[in-house]
Amino acid sequence: MENPEKVILTNMCMIFDGTKLLVQEKVGKGFKGITCPGGHVEPGEPIVDSVIREIKEETGLTIKSPKLCGIKDWFEEDGSRYMVFIFRTDDFEGSLKSSEEGRVFWAELSELKNLSTMWHFDQMVGLACSQEYSEIFLDSTDNWKPILK
Repeated sequence: MENPEKVILTNMCMIFDGTKLLVQEKVGKGFKGITCPGGHVEPGEPIVDSVIREIKEETGLTIKSPKLCGIKDWFEEDGSRYMVFIFRTDDFEGSLKSSEEGRVFWAELSELKNLSTMWHFDQMVGLACSQEYSEIFLDSTDNWKPILK
């Protein structure tokens, strides 16, 4: 018997320029702090198209060849699954500009630990930079669990 679940689809892209990562200081509703740009997948929109669109809207950059590195997912209080498709690229063009989503800026990878990032940001960077795991899942004890490939 099929048991469909409600799923919220989102994306995030880690854009690298040498030893720097493009980060966003999120403002407004939801999480506030340093993360990477991204957003929701629109109904009927391909996942890759959604990340290209979101990055353009939030940073002014046009990314090329985004590579899917894995997913981050958890269950919301209402039982719906929230999924974030995590991409990476170092192929982009355009001029960097912030949006109403928050200020965007380049941060040295070695300095990320000194920024006010979301509490599992290091695991998301690890997912994008290594091939040790392909999923980060928030379990029922509020711990992020890397899932091996």
